[in-house]
Formats: sequence, C-alpha cells, structure tokens
Amino acid sequence: MLSDGELSIINGGFAGTCIGCPAALLCVFGVGAVGAGNLRCCHDLCTVSAQAKESVRVICAAAMTVALVLTVYAFFSYDMSVGGMQFTEDVPWIKDLGVHYALGVDGISLPMLLLTDLIGLAAVFSSWSITERPKEFYILLMILIAGVTGTFIARDLFIFLLCYEVVVIPIYIMVIIWGSTKRVSKEYAGMKLTIYLLMGSAFMLVGVVALYLQAFPPEMRTFDMQALAAAAQAGHFSEEFQIFAFLLLLIGFGSLLSMFPFHSWSPDGYAGAPTAVSMIHAGVLKKIGGYGLIRLGLLVLPLGAKFWAPLIAGLAIINVMYAAYIALAQHDLKYVIGYSSVSHMGYVLLGFAALNVVSVSGAVANMVAHGVMSALFFAMIGYVYERTHLRSVHELRGLAHQMPRVATGFMLAGMASLGLPGLIGFMPEFTIFVGSFGVYPVFAVIAISGIIFTALYTLRMLAKILFGPRDQRFDYFQDAKGVAMMPLIILGVALVGFGIFPQLLMGMVGSGTEQLVPLLDQLSDASAMLGGVR
Repeated sequence: MLSDGELSIINGGFAGTCIGCPAALLCVFGVGAVGAGNLRCCHDLCTVSAQAKESVRVICAAAMTVALVLTVYAFFSYDMSVGGMQFTEDVPWIKDLGVHYALGVDGISLPMLLLTDLIGLAAVFSSWSITERPKEFYILLMILIAGVTGTFIARDLFIFLLCYEVVVIPIYIMVIIWGSTKRVSKEYAGMKLTIYLLMGSAFMLVGVVALYLQAFPPEMRTFDMQALAAAAQAGHFSEEFQIFAFLLLLIGFGSLLSMFPFHSWSPDGYAGAPTAVSMIHAGVLKKIGGYGLIRLGLLVLPLGAKFWAPLIAGLAIINVMYAAYIALAQHDLKYVIGYSSVSHMGYVLLGFAALNVVSVSGAVANMVAHGVMSALFFAMIGYVYERTHLRSVHELRGLAHQMPRVATGFMLAGMASLGLPGLIGFMPEFTIFVGSFGVYPVFAVIAISGIIFTALYTLRMLAKILFGPRDQRFDYFQDAKGVAMMPLIILGVALVGFGIFPQLLMGMVGSGTEQLVPLLDQLSDASAMLGGVR
C-alpha cells in the first residue's frame, strides 16, 4: 500500500513534471551502488567489470526514459485553457529566509523540461561507448541533467540558483577528464567555460539578493518568483532599481546565453567537451539564460527590460551577423556549430527585445528548436570523431557513401538550422521576425539576411564532409546502428514532429506567454526609452 506522501505525489501530478530531477538522482545512487558492487582487482588496480559498465548504462537510460515518458504525459495533460503553473509542489524549507521547495511548470517551462529530457536521453546513448571511468561519467552526467531540470521547474529563486550552481561542477570535471584536445586543450576549455559560468552566476546572485531585500519588509521576505512579480506590479521596485537590477541579471543570463561580448567561452567549451556535455550545453544549458531573462527579468523587472531592450536588440544583431561571419572561417566542425549556436541565440535575444507576445513566444520556441538541432549536430559529430578521430572540414569528405544514416542526421540538423519549412526551426524564426519587425524593422531585416550567411557555412560544411567522391580511408568505419542510432531517432522525431505539427510547440508556448499580455501592453503604452533617455 502506498503511503500518504506517495499518493499525494501521484495524485498531484508532481511526478509528471519533476520526475527528471528525482529520476536522475535515483540514477546517481543506482550507478554508485552498481559500480561499488562490481569492482574487480587486477594487478593492484580497481576497474569496473564489463557487466557493471553495462548496468551503469542501462540504469541511466532507464532513468531518463522514465523521465521523458512522464514529461510527455505532463506535456499532453497540461490544461492550456487554464494556463499558469500546474503540477505544483510547495513545501517550506528554510522558514527564516522564506525559502520553499516550490516546483511547477507552465507553458514556458514545460517545453524546456521536455527539451531537457529529450537531449538527456540522447546524451546517454551518445555516451554508450565510454570506457574510461564510466561510473563516474554517468554519475556526473545525471547530476548535470538533474541540475538543469531543477532550474526549469523551480518556482523559488533560491532553488533556481542552487540548481544552477549544481550544474557548474560536473561540467568542469567532465571536460577536463573526458574532453578532447584539438584546437585548444581540454584544460583550457574547461577552465574558460567554468570561469564564464561563475562570472555570470556572480552577477546573477547579486541581482537576486537585491530583489530579495528590496521586495518586502524583513518579516515578509521570500524568494517566490510569483510573489516577486506581484511586488513589482504593486510598485515595490522603483524604476531606478529595476534598471540597475535588470542590468545585473542581463550580464548574468547574457553570459550564459552567449550574448556578445560574453560569447567567446561557448565555441571553446564545445570543442573541448565530450559529446554528451556539448549536447547538453548547447541544447539545454544555454537556454537557462533566455528562460531566466523571461521568467525573472521580464516578469519581475519589466521597466528594466523596457529600458535595456534597445541595447539587447543591438547586441542581438551583433550576435547574429558577427558569429555567422566567424563560422564561415572555421574548419573544426565543433567550432562551426559553436559559432552557429551563438548566432542563433541572437534571434532569441531579438525576440525578447521586441517585448511583444508574438516575439517572446518565438524566442521561447526558438530555444527549443535550436536545442534539438544543435544536440543532433553534436551527436553526429561525436560519432564521426569517435570513429575517425577527425573533425576538420578539410579532412572529412564523402561520408555519405560509408555513413548514410549519419549523413541523414547531419542533413536534418542542417536543414532545420536554415529554418526550412516542415522542420522545427521554421515557425519559431518566422514568429520572431513577425514580432520584431514592427518594433525594430531595420534590425529585423538584418537578422533575416543572417539566414543567408547561415546557409553559406552550413551548406558548405555539409557539402564538404558528406558529398563528393568516395574516400577509401573511411571504408573501414561502420555506419551508426543499434544504440548509436538512438540519438538520431530521438532528436530526429522531435525535429520533424514539431516541424510538421508546429501547433504542438507553439500552442504550449502561447499558453505560457499569454500571462505576459497585460504586462507587455503596459510597457508598450509607457514612454519610449532609449539608452536611458525618455
């Protein structure tokens, strides 16, 4: 018989939204137990047995499968007509500070949660061939996924920050142990990545503490995001305070989002990271920045968002064009996709800066779309590099002859990156352009022209590495099959499914952004601000 606590979790639907985090943690303990129970001594060295390695992989894959299934259930069970936070859980944790273990999802966070579980499961299968210290690898991978999941389902800012800080530790360790050294050393990549993430979190922390202290009197202070948003609507934050606090959050979340000039860590980090970390970092972790700008920056500090919106729009265009130009000059596949990721985040920033419900909806949907396509790109690059130990555009050619399935993955991701109709990237980018054109027409035109440069470096890359004459050097390498096909299947289905049925994604996102309509209408009626001058 189930206990009262178990029944409340099931009946409340908490497991449907937040299972990613508990499942990942359960996997951590399960992997630790398996690894500890299957150590064999060989010549005074303790190594994990083959059976234990297989058990580790199976436990992680099972945990992520459960998380994905329950998230899909929550996705289709979410009542879009009601909207708002659903499947909530709220337990007092640190009463003196007003901290609650408060979790839940809405139309904005639920697509992010689904994205996390999709990429998390694909990342597990992409790491199936890991033989060096697999127990430690999968434990760190599950902690990383659990931390990312926590940021998207947290309704309490303290929990949000806690989960974000949890993410930083496994990333650094995984890069310096299992990373690859090509253009830059893995030690350099890991250090640079970690420093930028910690720098962003420092600015973020100062902004959050300022919000906490300013919102309510000492006896009423709380980290609850909805309460802080209500405080902003009640006029508890002055305009000057909002402008200052939003700048702190913009630097913090912008660093994570690879906003110019805080973008340089991103390509180096991807290049030095193992495949799974590159997938999660480009596909999910980067999106915490955009999610935080909407959830915290816009809802809690709307006047600050209005003030800095023109600057954000300008930086967005630099992201789009500058990163695209740099991508044209790259030869390492990971660097091409890394700068492509920076360029695509420019579209997200432009959608946010336009400050209307259409553009913001496009920004949220584009984060999901880019997450799927970038994760698929890195999964395919990882498979090719694992077999050939090559990542250069000049060294790889004609792979479609020997690896047609891998070539299919590259083509799907590449066409989605171009915004081809019928794939996941089309509707989000189109929505951003529609929403931003009326606010920043010049910037919107420049951003649209960025698609041309995206086509140049993407099609050039695909043409060189996939097509052309057959290279006999690669005849000895097998095409993806079995477990290696799972990332392509998982991410490919999402990429095509949301492209053919865009309302599945856009409808969910729209139910989340509807709550922003009154706020955005108020901002549009306010006097225009540009660089602090009204």
